[in-house]
Amino acid sequence: MNELTDFKSYIKNLIFRKYIPIYTPLKKREPKVLLEMTSAWKGLDLIIEDILDRFKIERKTCIEFGVEFGYSSVVFSNFFEQVKGVDTFEGDIHTGHKGDHFEDTKNRLSKFKNIELIRSDYRDWIVKDNSHYNFAHVDIVHNYKETYECGLWAAEHSDCTIFHDTVSFPEVRRALIDIAKTTGQKLYNYPYCFGLGILVKN
Repeated sequence: MNELTDFKSYIKNLIFRKYIPIYTPLKKREPKVLLEMTSAWKGLDLIIEDILDRFKIERKTCIEFGVEFGYSSVVFSNFFEQVKGVDTFEGDIHTGHKGDHFEDTKNRLSKFKNIELIRSDYRDWIVKDNSHYNFAHVDIVHNYKETYECGLWAAEHSDCTIFHDTVSFPEVRRALIDIAKTTGQKLYNYPYCFGLGILVKN
């Protein structure tokens, strides 16, 4: 990254903060059950219940694209009757290619009976799933194309969709803004813990 790239990223961040409402939780509460592990998602667990309450989201079904080692999946399992986690379980260019960790993650989450892990690329999954979900989470490879494609499907198939890394990855932020424009949904951003974009149907 050179100085010009850094400056452009800085300006885009300022514009994003100015024109996208900042999500301010009314309460922060830690879920009853969490995994004891290092995760870039730590801190976001405190605001999930607030999001669900604020936007009156039913707590039956949740789908997650990008499980990795299962930290966020367990967070969601505190609030939803059923959590589906879709992932290749191989890592990517942004998280590092970790090799096949499906069995490790499956074993780690085995006691959470309301979590179903699905080993699949999101592209293969979205062409065959026409279900509606109360809540969706997108945290896949942080490129524009993939985030937009997966995120648009999620926004069209759920009442509320959240996107991780809106602050740390400009392409995620750009895709999220475009999805909000395409769907007409309301967009908020929580600018902490690498950023969490929140899309809600009006």
